Amino acid sequence: QVQLVESGGGLVQAGGSLRLSCAASGRTFSSYAMGWFRQAPGKERDFVATINWGGDSTYYAESVEGRFTISRDNAKKTVYLQMNSLKPEDTAVYSCAASMKGQTTWREREYDYWGQGTQVTVSS
Repeated sequence: QVQLVESGGGLVQAGGSLRLSCAASGRTFSSYAMGWFRQAPGKERDFVATINWGGDSTYYAESVEGRFTISRDNAKKTVYLQMNSLKPEDTAVYSCAASMKGQTTWREREYDYWGQGTQVTVSS
């Protein structure tokens, strides 16, 4: 069992930056792939970024490529999402998720554990 707790959300002006953190419990964190997803009001949840168990493979949604960076620290059981050049359309609840498959994946159904999410609001 893995429990995930996100933090770092908040209100930021367009062009600003935020860093989200996702702290995990459980002994097998280092074997999981991790992902970030987001859900804007009235919209479906969308994939944002994913990183494999070892941290040497990442994949991003086209909408955030070049602006967001996913990373992980297995010793701290934490995954991060550095978000730069934020836009109003990045406003959403951001959730992290863990996949037992271990490899990068953008498919929601391949994630086994989910956090509650943290709100990110970007003002224009």
